[in-house]
Amino acid sequence: MSRLATLVLSVWLSACVGEQPPSQTAGDKPMRIVSLDYCADQYVLKLADADQILAISPDATKEFSYMREEATGMPTVRAVAEDVLILKPDLVVRAYGGGPNAAAFFERAGVPVLQVGWASNVDGEDIGSIPSLIQHMAAGLGQPERGEALVADFRKRLSTLEARRNGGSALYMTPAGVTTGPGSLVHEMLVIAGLENFEKTPGWRSLPLERLVYEQPDVVAAAFFEALTNHPDAWSASKHPVARAQLDGPQTVPLQGAWTACGGWFILDAVEALAEGVEQ
Repeated sequence: MSRLATLVLSVWLSACVGEQPPSQTAGDKPMRIVSLDYCADQYVLKLADADQILAISPDATKEFSYMREEATGMPTVRAVAEDVLILKPDLVVRAYGGGPNAAAFFERAGVPVLQVGWASNVDGEDIGSIPSLIQHMAAGLGQPERGEALVADFRKRLSTLEARRNGGSALYMTPAGVTTGPGSLVHEMLVIAGLENFEKTPGWRSLPLERLVYEQPDVVAAAFFEALTNHPDAWSASKHPVARAQLDGPQTVPLQGAWTACGGWFILDAVEALAEGVEQ
């Protein structure tokens, strides 16, 4: 960036943030929250009061947004610095919205940022667990009691699921033709549902078409197929006849993309659907 461009940006930022709006906070509760992406939207819409929310992302009402009904009619904003700063928020909430430098940028502009952490496991006391993430977000939104209630309900549902042991193997499949093995949140989801992951190799990878020729899973967990959210192309492994044959089987459990698109309490909807689908 040239010196002139930097100077112009600095002057513009000063104009945007120099005159702050009258304080609208209630104690430590932010009252002008802006959410920059649909992962952040889920927590803001679930845990914050409506009058705390200034704007959410345009993706909040899409089919892959779990809280899409609650988002209906709410103001939206693009994750663009000018559009956000002109609203004079007292808190920006983001997972990825605005790009990798967004948090540092908004903090330099004097706007606190609440970062949605990465959920690496379903339960536990470590910072990567979904309950810890819920509590982190609830505290940042000024709603700690609401977070505690959500965690309590989450763990109650989880304990019910863990009592089930259905057996059998399950293959997670998406329209893009990928699956995942141990070490992922989806793997934990299958295990909690009482199933064994058909994919044994850690990480995300293409569907094992060669293996599927001679060995089939007992259950296919078909995610995102209701909306084809992750845009399969002509070369997607999911379009291969071997893969299509798996979807035509009697034990295919459709999973809404919104249940697994972001790490959150809503992953239990997917687990419950799998557990119930296998038992039928």
